[in-house]
Amino acid sequence: MNETSVFKDGYRGIFQEQDDFFACLKRIGTNSFWKRRKAKNLRLVAITEGSPIAEEMREKYVNDGLDEDIISDTIVNTGLLLKDKSEYYPVRGCAIKSILDRAGIAGNGLRRVEKSVYARILNDLLKVANGEALIRFSEGKVSAVLSGDCNDYSIMDVEEIYMHAVDYLSTSFKGCQYIGGFYEHNMVSALWELSGEDELLEAYKEELKLHGKSVDEMKPMVRITTSDTGNGGANIYPMLVSGTENTTINLGNPLRLEHRYGNDITEFDQQLKQLYAKYQLATGNLIKLLKIDIMHPVNCMRGVMDKLKIPKRYQAEAVELFKAQQGEDPCTAHDIYYGISEILYMLTCEGEEGSRITKMEETIARALSMNWEEFDIPGTY
Repeated sequence: MNETSVFKDGYRGIFQEQDDFFACLKRIGTNSFWKRRKAKNLRLVAITEGSPIAEEMREKYVNDGLDEDIISDTIVNTGLLLKDKSEYYPVRGCAIKSILDRAGIAGNGLRRVEKSVYARILNDLLKVANGEALIRFSEGKVSAVLSGDCNDYSIMDVEEIYMHAVDYLSTSFKGCQYIGGFYEHNMVSALWELSGEDELLEAYKEELKLHGKSVDEMKPMVRITTSDTGNGGANIYPMLVSGTENTTINLGNPLRLEHRYGNDITEFDQQLKQLYAKYQLATGNLIKLLKIDIMHPVNCMRGVMDKLKIPKRYQAEAVELFKAQQGEDPCTAHDIYYGISEILYMLTCEGEEGSRITKMEETIARALSMNWEEFDIPGTY
């Protein structure tokens, strides 16, 4: 991990070793804290290169032992400071959505106006905002301004979540092995392989054999994601990898635990205990697809991807790969779902951000509950 660049808005840490992953979480946790403030007392201030406030902030950060490049990075990205009484804090890009939420505004229109105008509009709305704001400070910047009322955002320590996950997985699954993880300011994720747990996929493999399909090179996986910026809860995704190229297959809805309603690590531990049963339900989704015959697979594949709003470029690549591997003869919805999942491999090869890949996993998984016959139409799509 390049520790000198963690403060940057575009920082992305990828960790092949579990110890390195935890070292990152510990370091960021040490350099982070929370504050509660009245939402109506918060203000935004534009900051530009060469302005008096920029020079004052640089001097202050140097005196406090912080990297003055934090200010430069803020100017290049959001160009905004959060003012709390007489204190000013640089605003990270991932905090913008939560600030808009606290101000009661949505949409992208504000991004097209000058930063000073942007700040003035939001400040007018913040003046009449109700309740408290829960502010997340991390690596010298504001990462989130969340609802701080008692029934709203519940703080769950990111490092603690993953420590509990590793403890449960290594104890409950004899073949548990860390595969990789990433840290981005708006999302954290790690993936474990559960080798040696054949019973997790037993029913699914039996169905595959009945349909004349290979069950070689198939392993159960679990991905755990979370965020402390309001970008998602503590979620546990049953998954599998298949084939020699390790195609990632999302098995559907995760075990979700929202950062709300007073939820804490105890509730997360309870979610972990449901993982085994979740696999039984999740593989049932794939088994259903094996029983759906599709007469016009290319049209069906395109229709499903359009419904999912997958970008056209990835649609085209996935369709061409599917035709090269499967042809255009009738097949099952299961074959098409695997074909759509190849998009995840494409994103990985292109070096896309982990959060984007994880988001695409969720998008593709929505196909499991779709009406596939609706898209099985003849003719030119």
